[in-house]
Amino acid sequence: MDWADFGVDLHLELDAAGGRRSGLERALRAAIRDGRLPPSARLPATRALAAELGMARGTVSAAYDQLVAEGWLVARVGAGTEVSPLRRPAPPGPAPVPAPAPPRYDLRPGSPDVGAFPVAAWLRATRRALATAPATAYGYGDPRGRPELREALAGYLGRARGVLTDPERIVVTTGYVQALVLLTTVLRDAGRPALAMEDPGLPFHREVVRRQGGRVLPLPVDDQGARTGLLGAGDLADVGAAVVTPAHQYPTGVTLHPARRHALTGWARDADALVVEDDYDGEFRYDRQPVGAVQGTAPEQVAYVGTAAKTLGPALRLAWLVLPARLVEPVVEAKRHLDVQTEVVGQLALADLITSHGYDRQVRTVRRRYRQRRDLLLDRLGRRAAVGGVSAGLHATVALPPGGPTEAEVLAGAAARGLALTGLDAHRHHPGAGPPGLVVGYATPPSHAYPAALDELATVLRAAASRR
Repeated sequence: MDWADFGVDLHLELDAAGGRRSGLERALRAAIRDGRLPPSARLPATRALAAELGMARGTVSAAYDQLVAEGWLVARVGAGTEVSPLRRPAPPGPAPVPAPAPPRYDLRPGSPDVGAFPVAAWLRATRRALATAPATAYGYGDPRGRPELREALAGYLGRARGVLTDPERIVVTTGYVQALVLLTTVLRDAGRPALAMEDPGLPFHREVVRRQGGRVLPLPVDDQGARTGLLGAGDLADVGAAVVTPAHQYPTGVTLHPARRHALTGWARDADALVVEDDYDGEFRYDRQPVGAVQGTAPEQVAYVGTAAKTLGPALRLAWLVLPARLVEPVVEAKRHLDVQTEVVGQLALADLITSHGYDRQVRTVRRRYRQRRDLLLDRLGRRAAVGGVSAGLHATVALPPGGPTEAEVLAGAAARGLALTGLDAHRHHPGAGPPGLVVGYATPPSHAYPAALDELATVLRAAASRR
């Protein structure tokens, strides 16, 4: 019998000290103890293992019998020998610290309602895509991504977001973070490592830039969005790029004023700089038609980043970069040396979903769902709290009174009630430099839990107001 017929691949470190049988017993106990042989795993037949290890069959049989007697193994007539189903590997090192219990209600921003993932439509799209994909699709391919998806994205982004592009200028990535890594790498290598990033903004993204050798400078945000008039002067005089969220600023929720959009692209032209447009939830506008992408007004100055994380789900790991012509080759080269290419099956399925208009239907479905959630948030909180940033997106802000309690006290009170929230201060480049507030994500909770989560939030805010 060949080792391939054993039913389980197994590496055994045999120590002959004390005899070959004892060494085999110790090796099998160690494999079971550390989990390499899990519960109910089938062991090789004694004849086969003896041949593989160069032992007498009787030696292997005796070792098996001893471990059966000790309870490590179970022998069944006609079914061979298996690891006892009651055996569990011992945890390595000190006893692990139990993970903290998840909150009862999660109103943190950044995640969609994953229960809205269109399972049936995705399965149909995947089947169609796999049925028609050429065999070459499963080999190494273009770092830019599959041509089917880049072509589908060029059409969709043009009609839905006002993006001006063609498939040759699109690079598919494994998410917004990888897109930011690629752009930071290219700017750093070109001698432009300083990036202006919105303040407040997502701290994780700032850390991504720093870890790639970039230098982060704060670009202040007010009620008209990023203060783009500050670019090109003072501390922001020599930045090579400005990273912005024009459609729905994260986390304040404001939309970039038209005059500032114009100033932003004008600065990029004059300074030979780059605008990085993070369109993370641009499809979700509730008070009017979604605001078009800045990229459509200046395609040679803007690198547009979109993602399927909010419309479908972050687990797909699919996003896209729409690049100025001069950046296509440098970004492709950086992508080639980062991970060669993004996985293919998801790309093919998404391309099919877009061309069959299933993606449009999904966007409309979840847009209605999130608008209903936004409306319920306003209904429950609008009379007792200053709620902002509600014209679009998947989150809102709640201002806290300047006289206290502090943001930290409110967050602690929420945690005590099993409610997870995020504070505005955590998003600032310099904590404490702005008014206190909460960032409330209304997409994360499952539908059945959302009303109760809002009730808890209202209770927390009432308690905060009573302590003033």
